[in-house]
Amino acid sequence: MEDALKRALGTAVLRPTGHTGGGCISQGRSYDTDHGRVFVKSNSRSEARRMFEGEMASLEAILKTQTIKVPKPLKVIDLPGGSTAFVMEHLEMRGLNRHSALLGTQLADLHLHNQQLGEKLKKEGSTVGKGQGQTEVQFVDQFGFHTVTCCGYLPQVNDWQSDWVTFFARQRIQPQMDMVEKKSGDREARELWAQLQLKIPSLFCDMEIVPALLHGDLWGGNVAEDDSGPIIFDPASFYGHSEYELAIAGMFGGFSSSFYSAYHSKIPKAAGFEKRLKLYQLFHYMNHWNHFGSGYRGSSLNIMRNLVK
Repeated sequence: MEDALKRALGTAVLRPTGHTGGGCISQGRSYDTDHGRVFVKSNSRSEARRMFEGEMASLEAILKTQTIKVPKPLKVIDLPGGSTAFVMEHLEMRGLNRHSALLGTQLADLHLHNQQLGEKLKKEGSTVGKGQGQTEVQFVDQFGFHTVTCCGYLPQVNDWQSDWVTFFARQRIQPQMDMVEKKSGDREARELWAQLQLKIPSLFCDMEIVPALLHGDLWGGNVAEDDSGPIIFDPASFYGHSEYELAIAGMFGGFSSSFYSAYHSKIPKAAGFEKRLKLYQLFHYMNHWNHFGSGYRGSSLNIMRNLVK
């Protein structure tokens, strides 16, 4: 692995620093190189390249908004033996603590970034930002993303849709349902989902949703801080409803009340917020069910039962 990394990074030096990291999906380790310190994630799954390319595209998209700190992505590399590595900037990180409120503020800035671009376009006429090279962030008026991103190792269907409710039902919940169906043919899940689909539009009455660039997997394990402020990483980005971001944040803890106050002072809760949050949590419970097994079945079915009442 180390020779392949040296070649791909064009470095004579590749010295492990003793910093390691990783979660349920990939392993990570930091190295000193001729060009500074990098963090390398590696994974031997056959779908690792697609997963890392989605993460790289997500980090690039967040980076371009200049709203919140993420590690700069450098390269996805095929390693001998069929593994894949993803090289990014190494950041000295510690657990989120002092910068909780700032994370709320900056996350709201990330979510408002596309909407503000749209407002600017309206004001200035629609010629802004054309032909100024790739770095110019364009206003996005649909839901989706330009490439596949993975929440965990499962791919997300990011085909562009003009309607958020259609996008969420067809491209978030339905693929998860299909996987459950394939594995276990769960009749109760299937019947509840049939009822819930009819109910979903009523949770979005009179709402105008402007696509927001999302991190997509923002739980406590994917946030940290350094002296300059908060850092988010391991994204599974797409343009969606800003409320979607807060679903997994609330499922596994790790976010203080100062985070929520700061966030909602910029993006106040709209009517029906709590019910929609449950709907969005359904995606994550089902995604966990498909990753880690039927321990998450009960939570998934409970949410559906409560929402169809």
